[in-house]
Parts: sequence; structure tokens; C-alpha cells
Amino acid sequence: MKSLAPLLAAVLIAASVAAHADEKPDTARAEKADDTGPGAIPPPTRSVTRHSGSFGGIKISYTATTGETYLKDKDGKPTAAIFSTAYVKDGADPRRPVTFLYNGGPGSGSVWLHMGAFGPKRVHIPDAKDDGAPPYPVTENVDSLLDVTDLVFIDPVGTGFSHALGKTEAKSFWGVTADAKSISQFIRLWLNDNGRWNAPKFIGGESYGTTRSAALINELEGQYNDVAVNGVILISTILDFGAEAETEGNEMQYVVTLPSMAAVAFYHKHLPSQPAALEPFLDQARAFARGPYIAALLKGNQLGAAERSDIRKQLAGFIGISEDYLEKANLRVTPDRFYKELLRDRGTTIGRLDSRYLGIDYDNAGESPDNDPSFYGIDGAYTAAINSYLRQDLGLKMDREYVTIGNVGPWDWKLGNGRDTYMNVAPYLSKALRENSGMKVFVGQGYYDFATPFFGAEQSLTRPGFPAGRVEFHYYQAGHMMYVHDADLAKLSKDIRGFIERQK
Repeated sequence: MKSLAPLLAAVLIAASVAAHADEKPDTARAEKADDTGPGAIPPPTRSVTRHSGSFGGIKISYTATTGETYLKDKDGKPTAAIFSTAYVKDGADPRRPVTFLYNGGPGSGSVWLHMGAFGPKRVHIPDAKDDGAPPYPVTENVDSLLDVTDLVFIDPVGTGFSHALGKTEAKSFWGVTADAKSISQFIRLWLNDNGRWNAPKFIGGESYGTTRSAALINELEGQYNDVAVNGVILISTILDFGAEAETEGNEMQYVVTLPSMAAVAFYHKHLPSQPAALEPFLDQARAFARGPYIAALLKGNQLGAAERSDIRKQLAGFIGISEDYLEKANLRVTPDRFYKELLRDRGTTIGRLDSRYLGIDYDNAGESPDNDPSFYGIDGAYTAAINSYLRQDLGLKMDREYVTIGNVGPWDWKLGNGRDTYMNVAPYLSKALRENSGMKVFVGQGYYDFATPFFGAEQSLTRPGFPAGRVEFHYYQAGHMMYVHDADLAKLSKDIRGFIERQK
């Protein structure tokens, strides 16, 4: 991971730009083929169009470039086509900030941040409800960040339209380190092609995309590497997989999810005594989790009856589950059980990605839900929106299927440090902060997210090694994809806009 990533030569020639947004876009393949004859790799596909819109209250004219960038090996042979969509403000400014964005999975395309949060167009879906059937409204996104930064949405190999080329196997890109190296190469190529080496640079991801950001920082700023970054944007953060591993004997898994359970029980008004306000209640839940609760769990079978009774009563008061159930669960409630049990008396389950969403199972028995209503409630709209927008608005001619969520496994979780331990990439970020005095980290967390609990993010990013005052936390009244809630999209956009302005 610490070896020098080769500075690859530029592989794309700029395509001609349509004079107006409503003109037919240039979809020509802009580079010579790698070879001729059977099995030859065709040149990358690209489309370039011009547009305008109002973002952050400012009218912006911009160029959209969507298509493939070829990564190459040391012999110049293409190894992968990385699909991306870049939005660059018209009027060349080599020092304008640029932000590289991607989603998670690790098999997810960038469609969610692209069409849900920060792209110039956005698909509107009902908040905390099923998205239904098409057509879905795709409109100008006034909360896009184009007023303060150019945007590049990246789909890693196996997601979106990105794929391996020639004799290269896709699985060679499927791992924490290999994935980060490929995105690092793409960013270097983009900086070359667009003359932006001296621009303020930001990288940002959601979910596993936050894991990718930490690994990517190690590739960009690690030993012998030279791409300094101004800011890292973490949305729904997961860095320390060991702390949240749902394995027998790991008591931390219950600690990091307890404040999320408290938030969700508060939201659904399912507490024995409903507090007046959420945030003070969550402060109490945090204190209970890191104090009396973890101390009790660590005592195991040596926990006394009186203390057990007291912890059980307090736990019920925080997470809205009956003392009888908590006793049967040995004071340890997994998220899956919580989704099913919290509102069992109402005949509904709650979502994993966003626990504001409600589901109706086949029956009310069992200990886990049939499915996650906060995922199946949004996936149809996003899939339709990205395919329609790229192929129609941006004029992309592509015969491949856009992969929103794909199978990129098995995934190599080892960090290449010679130790087969649980995966924790947080030290990459703390090291980068210590060695780059100009870098800061933005953390955005939804209160009702169980995929990446907010308390887990706090625990990962406040450990020794993180310089004081260099990590800022922001919270939202929604779940994993807090931007599905219009008010939180506006807040998220405002918060990140301010972060970029302060760091550029």
C-alpha cells in the first residue's frame, strides 16, 4: 500500500463540446483503439454537453463530461474502464476546488450521491415511504455543490458502467487496497487531463465510500505519494469493522448501536418515558453506553443480580424494548432483532438503512424482518433516474447496463500490512491529518442509520492520534441516505458548502 503509485500518462483526448445544451452531444470515441483485430479493446466512450442552472442561489454555466477513462498497466495496456461524470464550471480556473465523489457497497455505483444529493439533477422520492412506480420526477437540484466546487462522480470497477478490460480480471480490483489504488490512478489521470494539479482537492464517499476515502488517502498522501488533499467528506461512516462485527464475544457491537436504538425508539415514540428533546436524550444514551452498560457486559457471567436488574431497567428505558425480552436476550440486542421487536406490538418492522421507514412482514413472528423497507423503498427510482438522465440528458451512448448495486465479491479486506487482523482504516486518516496540516475531515451522520451507526463513527474518529479540532461532526434527522429527507439535504449541502469554503 505504501509503494509509489505510478504517475500514468493521460489517456483521453478532450471531445468537442456542443455549443448549446439542447444540441446533439458529442459521443465520439475520443482515443485510438488499443489494438486491431479480434478481441481488440475499443477506445473509451464519452459524451460532452453544456448546461446551466442555479445552485446555492448562484447561476452557473457548466460542462458535463460523462464516459470512460482507461487505466493502464506499466506497459501501457488498458486494464479497466472507469466510468465517471464530471461537472466543471465554464471559464477555465485551474485553482477552482474539485471534489471527487463515490458511493459504497463496496459494490455500489455513485448513483446515490449523484442523483440524490450533489449532482445538478436530482430524483425526488417521498420521504420515508415507498417510491412506488415510474415515472419519477427528475428536476434541477438547487442543493448541488456546483457553486463552490467542480464535481466528479466515480464508479469503481464492477459498478456503474465500469469494468475490467482485456485479459485483466475484475476481481483484481476488488479489495480495500486494490480498489483505492485504482481510484487514486483515476484521480491522477483526471488532474492531468484537466490541468487541476494545483486546485484545492476534496474526496468524499458514503458508507463503504468512507472506508474507501481512508484507504485512498493512504494512496494519495502516504509514503512516497504526493497528492495533498484539502478535505475528506465522510457521509455515513464505517472505518472500524472490528468494533461493529456481529460476532459472539464482541461486546462493542452492542455499545456502538445502543445510541442509534435510543434515537429510533424516540422517533417512533416507543419509550417508557418519552423525553422532551432528542439530543439531550442521546447524550445520556452515549454516557450509559460507554459507562455502566459496557462495564456490565464485560463482567459476563460475573454480573451480579442487583446490577443486572438495574442495567436491564435502564436499557429498556433507552431503547424501548421490554425488560422481559432484554433478559431473554442476555442484555444484548442485535440490530436485526431490534428491527423486528421494537414495533412488534404495532405489527410493523423498521428499516436498517433508515429506521424511519416501516415494513409489513408476512407474519409478526420471528426475530428478524423479511427485508429492509428503507432499501426497497428507494431503489427503483434511483435506477430509473440514472439510466434516463445519462442516456437522454447527457446523451451517453452505452450498450452496457448501469450497475447500481452489484456483486463485486469476494472482497479482499486485508490491508497489506502483513497482519491478518480485523479491518480498521481509521489510522490512515489520523496519519494523514498529522502529516498534512491543511487537511480536515467532515463527518455527516444520520441518527436513524444502523448500517453505519453515528456512535461508531464518533468512537473511530476521536481516538488518540487524531489532532484536536480537525474533525467536525454534523448530524441529521434521517438515516443512512439523509438526503432523501429534503430538509436534511438542504442542511447537508449547506454544511459541506461551508466546509469546502473554509478549506479551499
